[in-house]
Amino acid sequence: MLDPKGPRVVLGSHDPVDGLVQPVTPQPHSLFGPRGAVMASSDGPLAVCDTGHHRLLIWSKSPTSDHAPADIIIGQPDFEHEGRNAKGTPNAATLNVPTGVAFGKKALAVADAWNHRVLIWLEVPTQSHQPADIVLGQADFSSMEINRGKGPTANTLNWCYGVSIIDERLVVSDTGNRRVLIWNEIPTRNAQPADMVIGQYDFESRDENAGEEAGPLGLRWAHQVAQSDGQLMVSDAGANRILVWRKWPDSPGTPADYVIGQADFNGLEHNQGNYWPHAGALNMPYGLASTKDWVIAADTANSRLVGWRPDDLAQAAKAVGLAAQKDFGSKGDNRWKMAVRDSLCWPYGVTICDRTLIIADSGNNRIMLWDFA
Repeated sequence: MLDPKGPRVVLGSHDPVDGLVQPVTPQPHSLFGPRGAVMASSDGPLAVCDTGHHRLLIWSKSPTSDHAPADIIIGQPDFEHEGRNAKGTPNAATLNVPTGVAFGKKALAVADAWNHRVLIWLEVPTQSHQPADIVLGQADFSSMEINRGKGPTANTLNWCYGVSIIDERLVVSDTGNRRVLIWNEIPTRNAQPADMVIGQYDFESRDENAGEEAGPLGLRWAHQVAQSDGQLMVSDAGANRILVWRKWPDSPGTPADYVIGQADFNGLEHNQGNYWPHAGALNMPYGLASTKDWVIAADTANSRLVGWRPDDLAQAAKAVGLAAQKDFGSKGDNRWKMAVRDSLCWPYGVTICDRTLIIADSGNNRIMLWDFA
């Protein structure tokens, strides 16, 4: 599935010194628990949610060497500072646990999870501290309440962990409201309401599994959304599964057509109730990405990547691609050892650019650029 030599570029964490992991301090080349990364093209730019440092880092060109420093910072006054909302109040250039990031044709969107909002730059930032143009989920850039202090509506958010731009549609995993919101076009005004909701019967509900037993409609912990050959796919980490709609739903309450990671829609347990995984099981799959040849999931709690060929996608489909573990029956952070170049520790986000998989290897405090075989 991926180049057996391992990633061609690793950003962030350095190798241990004398066998000891070094403390993470904010610098232009350091990362602390990054949960999202995306590249606009093979030439760049690369944008990374440096989640633990509450900042967005941008490399203007695609990095070609390990531990390359970022060029642009948003969310902190400089590369040496950290803290939620820069230890102040929210504004158009601060962040509080940023987790997801996506490029459109021109725009850049960031899931600013603990400010319960999505920030949008209508054009990719070209300088540090550049403020966002649009905020979703809040009425203005200075607000940060869950669901704006009320219940969920079409223009509120609650722990929104994932964001994708697919065919210029903005898709947000509104995790705390147990739903996915879709804007049919990139929003152009603050607090613009979503056009469509998945995982609930309406915009005003936020019940786990849509208030029902586990089934094809509801969500527990939606995190990332991808598209494969017109099919919409949602990683539901809390239910240890991926839900798939053969076409994009056009009305709330539309059930999924099939599920991956569980034997059927009723299953919720990690690794299908087993301690050890297998090719058909998942354990908190947070990340999800697709290309014409592969659908890749970050099987986060199994510390591995698994992949399916698009033509093989079906009910309870077994993965045929694997990375970071020796076989489908193995798991363990860094294969139960110290981190090496081709191991993973709780990977959260995955995106694909051309022939490169961009991996947020959160537990190892690093980003990997790993080419397909």
